[in-house]
Amino acid sequence: MKRVAAGEARVRIGGMISIPAMLQGLGSDPGPVLAEAGVDGSLFDDPENLISYLSRGHLLDICVARTGCQHFGLLVGQRNGLEALGLVGLLVKYSPDVGTALRSLVRYRHLHVRGAVATLEVEDGWVTLGYATVLQEAEANDQVGDAAVASIFNIMRALCGPDWSPAEVRFSHRRPMDVGPYRRFFRAPLRFDSEQYAVVFAAEWLARRMGSDDPMLRRLLQQQIDALESRHGDDFPGQVRSVLRTGLLTGHGSAGQVAVLFSMHSRTLHRRLKVFGTNFHQLADECRFEIARQMLEDSTMNVSGIASALDYADVRAFSRAFRRWTGGTPVQWRLKHARAT
Repeated sequence: MKRVAAGEARVRIGGMISIPAMLQGLGSDPGPVLAEAGVDGSLFDDPENLISYLSRGHLLDICVARTGCQHFGLLVGQRNGLEALGLVGLLVKYSPDVGTALRSLVRYRHLHVRGAVATLEVEDGWVTLGYATVLQEAEANDQVGDAAVASIFNIMRALCGPDWSPAEVRFSHRRPMDVGPYRRFFRAPLRFDSEQYAVVFAAEWLARRMGSDDPMLRRLLQQQIDALESRHGDDFPGQVRSVLRTGLLTGHGSAGQVAVLFSMHSRTLHRRLKVFGTNFHQLADECRFEIARQMLEDSTMNVSGIASALDYADVRAFSRAFRRWTGGTPVQWRLKHARAT
C-alpha cells in the first residue's frame, strides 16, 4: 500500500503563520525557539511555504515547553480559518451552501496537509465534522488536534454566521488541568477522551445558503484545484482510509458501506485497491491500529472502552489484535507511550 510516509507529509505554513508573534506575546523570543526546533524563520514570510508534518509537531512541542502554555495549539487554531487553507479555503468560501462547502473541505483538505484527514458524518439530524492524524509518530498531536478543532469552529462561524454554535466539541486527548481557555473560546459543551477531534452541530445548517456564492469563480477555482490534485497523483487508498476512520468508529466500516460512499460496488472497491497493492482488510486493520494507538496515548479511556469503540467482540479479541500489531498488550503500550498531562 502507498501510504503517506512521515518524510513525505507536508503542510502549508499558513496555518502556523502567527506562531512567531504568539511566542513574543507569551514572553519568548521567537528566534531561539525556532532555532531550537530546527525551523527556518523565513518560512513564515509566505503562507504558501511548506513545512514537514513532523517538523510542525516538533515546533509545537518546543513552543509548549518554552512558553509553559499547555493550550498553545488551541491559540494557534483560534487565529486560523478559511484563509489558512489557500485555494481550498476559497473554494469552500464561494460554495452555494454549507453542505457543499463542507464536502469540498473534506474532499480537498489533503492538498493543504498530507498526514491528516478531515471527516464529515451526518446521522440522526446531527453533523460531526472531524479531524484525524494518520501520523501518530509525530510529536504534539494533541496540540495539532486542538488547533484543528479551533480552526473548524472558526470555519463554521464564517460559513454560518455568529448565530451558529456547536452542540458539542470533542477532543481525543485527556481532560487538561485547566479547561478555562477551552470554555472561553468554544462556549459549548466539551468532551475529552473522545474517539475523535470534532465539532457536532445540527444538520439543518447544511442547507444554509451562502451569500458569497459565485458560480463562475467557483469553476475557475475548481479547475485550479483539479490541476493541483493531478500533480499529487491518484491516492485512492488514502481516500478510503479517510472514510474508514469515521466508519470504524460509527459502525459503518464494512467494505459495502464504504463502497457506497464512493458510488461504486464493493467489487469495484476491491479491484481499485488491488491496483495499489493493498486490500480493504489491510486498510481497515491499519486504521484500527492507528485509532487504538491514539486513544491509548492521548486519552484515559479504558481498554474495554477502546475495544468497544473499535467494534471488537471483547477485550481479549482486541488484545490479540494489539499483540499482533506490536508484540505487546494495550496496557504495556499505554505505560510506555502515554503522553503526560
